[in-house]
Amino acid sequence: MESHKAVKPRELLSVPDGIFLTVGMVIGVGIFKLPALVAGNTPSPAVFLFAWVLGGAVSLCGALVYAELAARHPETGGEYAFLQKGLGRGAAFLFAWSRMTVIQTGAIAAVAFAFGDYASEILRLGDKSSAVWAAVAVIAFTLLNFAGTLQSKTLQKVMEVTLIAALVLLSLAALTAGGTPKPAAVPAAGAHLSFGLAMIFVLFTYGGWNEAAYLAGEVRDARRNMVRILVWGIVAVTALYLLVNLGYLAALGLGGIKESKAVAADVMRLIAGDKGAVLVALIVCVSALTTLNAAIFTGARSNWALGKDYAMFRSLGNWRESGSTPANALLLQGVITLVLIAAGSTTPDGFGAMVAYTAPVFWTFFLLTGVTLFVFRRRGGETPAFRTPLFPLVPLAFLAMCAYMLWSSIDYIRNPDYGPKFGDMVLAGLAVMAVGIPLYFLARRK
Repeated sequence: MESHKAVKPRELLSVPDGIFLTVGMVIGVGIFKLPALVAGNTPSPAVFLFAWVLGGAVSLCGALVYAELAARHPETGGEYAFLQKGLGRGAAFLFAWSRMTVIQTGAIAAVAFAFGDYASEILRLGDKSSAVWAAVAVIAFTLLNFAGTLQSKTLQKVMEVTLIAALVLLSLAALTAGGTPKPAAVPAAGAHLSFGLAMIFVLFTYGGWNEAAYLAGEVRDARRNMVRILVWGIVAVTALYLLVNLGYLAALGLGGIKESKAVAADVMRLIAGDKGAVLVALIVCVSALTTLNAAIFTGARSNWALGKDYAMFRSLGNWRESGSTPANALLLQGVITLVLIAAGSTTPDGFGAMVAYTAPVFWTFFLLTGVTLFVFRRRGGETPAFRTPLFPLVPLAFLAMCAYMLWSSIDYIRNPDYGPKFGDMVLAGLAVMAVGIPLYFLARRK
């Protein structure tokens, strides 16, 4: 019994520790890129800002659901473990396959494109500059991880503090600088604004709260303190996002945000000229590369786990002793990501293409993971250290939003503004996910 206790996570995190970690896990490069796409699908500044508030509320509901799931099954595996224990091996396999080919690789490609957009503000590399920079970044960090580069937690913390400080300073400068913001143009006859699409981009920017929910096993008095951590952490993120977007609106107006490819750089260019824009671009690039490195690192390890569980993918389960890395999993992940970058380069906006590719699959598994909470509650068993408050209202609200987001992400295809640009990417993501169904039956037979 003593040995079992010795390997359990130690409850060392205080409420302030948890809040800082939650904010750090959520804030990323999306806030520098996605407000333009949100503005393109909202008719007024009020609706634009409401979308960011709603995004915070949805993220909080989801985080509270995930916190109970993590408290029930704290060992390892995240969604893979929840789906396997709740809905069976088939659902878990399909998730692992989709994570490898759509969700994680698509997210890596999206961050790489965000890096490419801002790197192009510093140095353009031709007509496909963003895609070229994105490909270079993916190749470089895949090779670095292949060589066994050590992760620096201190660097991650320094970058998060720098990023938050830069966002606050940029917002305050934009709010106080004045200027002549460009109003949103009156939608032309037949124009199709979609609040559902706006929410896809907003919730992509809030991504990371599902990781924050896994803190439950390491928080002191988790039953009481996890609610405080998640509520105040996501409230802090929501407040920061509102401040940033108020700054964008003050400097550029809704119309100016919509037309911007690198909104933070354009705001800084208005305030401090081209040198200021380059400084912001550098901060965003470093932040994007930090995120990219972490995503490549974690993604390859989940693919390695798939190789250990299924003989069909056994080559992914090989661990390279020199450098201590999952070599084959890293290389395959890199190749898939480069294919996605090549596909995204054929669209008007590579970042938007990757969001379209990943969103339906992403929300499918968020919906299924939310369902597992009801399965576990029905089964009963030992009471976890944390239980979702206001059950079943909070998880039902989360499931309803997941279903709405799943429908909205597929509705890309019918949208006259986005369908021609990204409709093929939506279908591609769903088709790749569907390939996992026959693969599961083949893998099970082996």
